[in-house]
Amino acid sequence: MRNKEAAARHHRLIYLLNVAQRRLQRWMAAQPQNEVTPAQAGLLFILGKQDGVLLGEAGAALDMGPAGISGLVDRSAAARLVERRADREDGRAWRVWLTPKGRTVLTQAKTDAAQINAALTDGFTSAEIDIVARWLTSIQDKFPRPSDE
Repeated sequence: MRNKEAAARHHRLIYLLNVAQRRLQRWMAAQPQNEVTPAQAGLLFILGKQDGVLLGEAGAALDMGPAGISGLVDRSAAARLVERRADREDGRAWRVWLTPKGRTVLTQAKTDAAQINAALTDGFTSAEIDIVARWLTSIQDKFPRPSDE
């Protein structure tokens, strides 16, 4: 166990993870062709797989609480990427749907994401990327969202 602790301190994983996330977010936001924020692109990806999801389902898929997903949907609706409609069976619930503009922007976001993923994986073997992906995924299990979000 002592070797694991020493290695973890040496690698400064928290620092490296935070810096990587900030750098990637800033770089993506600065790209002139990007019509959407990374969070909006995430919402479009969710709706591209299943249009008309409940607001709460979209929030869960994006690891966002009610206030966060509501604000994201509001900003995306203002940009005419999505529209919010009342659920047919439950008038208190809202579903989110892609607009024609949202579908067009989704196509570009998929292309952009593929290019970014290619840059992120450049210089690493498939096996190495599998380990990185497994490690990043494990963080979600090790540090679950609080149930009150």
